[in-house]
Amino acid sequence: MKAYGLIGYPLTHSFSEKYFAEKFKAENITDCVYKLYELPDIQAFPALIKSIPNLHGLNVTVPHKEKVIPYLDAVETQAKKIGAVNVIKFQNGKTTGYNSDYQGFMQSLENFYSVKANSKALIFGTGGAAKAVLAALDSLGISYKIVSRQPQPSQLHYNELHPDLMAEYSLLINTTPLGTYPKVDTCPPIPYEALSENHYLYDLVYNPAETLFLQKGRAAGAKIKNGHEMLVRQAEVAWVIWNS
Repeated sequence: MKAYGLIGYPLTHSFSEKYFAEKFKAENITDCVYKLYELPDIQAFPALIKSIPNLHGLNVTVPHKEKVIPYLDAVETQAKKIGAVNVIKFQNGKTTGYNSDYQGFMQSLENFYSVKANSKALIFGTGGAAKAVLAALDSLGISYKIVSRQPQPSQLHYNELHPDLMAEYSLLINTTPLGTYPKVDTCPPIPYEALSENHYLYDLVYNPAETLFLQKGRAAGAKIKNGHEMLVRQAEVAWVIWNS
């Protein structure tokens, strides 16, 4: 039996276990199993993988997408550039890290937003998910600014998002966990009154299906999309990686 799974903490409301269980059933895959492995501390990673017989692949979620890298034998070029890993392939006793998030996000974004020569995006958050989003935007030729509560040079603080600036950026992407179940009453602190029908709001959060961020966007007439399609697409990319 080939073993696959997800590491992260917490994993109470994981998408992956249900998704792969349904995939295995629908495609009559009988020699594979997918399980959740809650890992509060990344230092327990080596012992965990030793304890799982016939391990072929893992997904990685918060807070370990960056922390797991030093524990791997190799990291694929794009994942190294991004600085975050969400897929690990086990082959011939070696571990290799990949990033399928940027491919999943890019494919999903292209179904939602028409890239133009002057397309500009605001990215809320600076974690591992944000790095994958930036890689996708670079590939699509979309310029962007990162917004953070603790901005680095060339980044913006939330209190700098005045209406004129908001009008310059048509694509707004939330990569933070704000609004995720059960804390559904939270959202990035942006001036929602500056939103219009010209804006496109993409939230990587998928539970709930419509976060407060997206609700406020919809109320302003903006186009909205959650992270479910991204998750499905990155999971399919991961499956290809594990089986190639």
